[in-house]
Amino acid sequence: MSRRSLPILKRHLCAKSTVHTRSVTYMPRPGDGSPRAVTLIPGDGVGPLVTGAVEQVMEAMHAPVYFEKYDIHGDMKVVPPEVIDSIKKNKVCLKGGLKTPVGGGVNSLNVILRKELDLYASLVHCFNLKGLPTRHENVDIVVIRENTEGEYAGLEHEVVPGVVESLKVITKFCSERIAKYAFEYAYLNNRKNVTAVHKANIMKLADGLFLESCREVASEYPSIQYNEMIVDNCSMQLVSKPEQFDVMVTPNLYGNLVANTAAGIAGGTGVMPGGNVGAEHAIFEQGASAGNVGNEQLAEQKKANPVALLLSSAMLLRHLQFPSFADRLETAVKHVISEGKFRTKDLGGDSTTQEVVDAVISNLDRIYSS
Repeated sequence: MSRRSLPILKRHLCAKSTVHTRSVTYMPRPGDGSPRAVTLIPGDGVGPLVTGAVEQVMEAMHAPVYFEKYDIHGDMKVVPPEVIDSIKKNKVCLKGGLKTPVGGGVNSLNVILRKELDLYASLVHCFNLKGLPTRHENVDIVVIRENTEGEYAGLEHEVVPGVVESLKVITKFCSERIAKYAFEYAYLNNRKNVTAVHKANIMKLADGLFLESCREVASEYPSIQYNEMIVDNCSMQLVSKPEQFDVMVTPNLYGNLVANTAAGIAGGTGVMPGGNVGAEHAIFEQGASAGNVGNEQLAEQKKANPVALLLSSAMLLRHLQFPSFADRLETAVKHVISEGKFRTKDLGGDSTTQEVVDAVISNLDRIYSS
């Protein structure tokens, strides 16, 4: 054999050696493979497109889930009781965007769902995707946001004509449990740092109580570094040096702003997964709320980006303890992004939703060669 052929042979053998590499096996309990029911809310705008994408991929994988679909929209005054009952029964839900009317006194169905099911923790994972250029590298931020009180308490009234009072409610109970969830998440996911975001220099009692709760919980996790950062400084630090952040825990309103900013920095809201979780139930949806409904033109052209909801569905599969299906889905999505042949307009391409879905499906068995 010639010397020139040796490097080629070596590369070939090395590539072959990784094809069938698996991690240490997941040992399910008897019956864990039984199909699980998942409540599905397609929602408004591009919601039916991207939830339809998830349905196609789940079917192609033969994933052990089936969907109970409900047609509700953001302009409804209440969430139908049968939808709440379905989520309570199934414990999990996949949701497209629900449009929240601006003004007019109509309550947000998103907020109603969180409060009705006590989904007190919102989690958005913002990270760089290989092959998707961004201004900053090494971004891997998890934003954990209190989801049930703060400025979203919905306690507003007109004191006198022309004067409106809106109450921000912060409680020890809710602050403590969101801090516990953030530190528990960091501990279970080998994260090293938790940053509490606040405005306690101005809102000394409300945000002061939030910080007090975070400090108490932090003392129970000595292996995790704890930091505090005022929200305006945090905004500046996010856009200048986002790689410094690991896990961030925030009150309600700040978390919405921080999560959308971090998503934009890491690659866009169309690719960032997330969900809302409580003690009993979980709803998975596009992580960052900006653009989750899209616009009429995007829906008509069928060019919505399904990546965020596909990755959120991988989170859902892990939540249901179907790790190999989650790995297959996540790896396929990441390969399609890395390859760059099929991307929607928000990622610099011109692909349709269906073209991205077809590409993901064709890569579902790539898990053992990654």
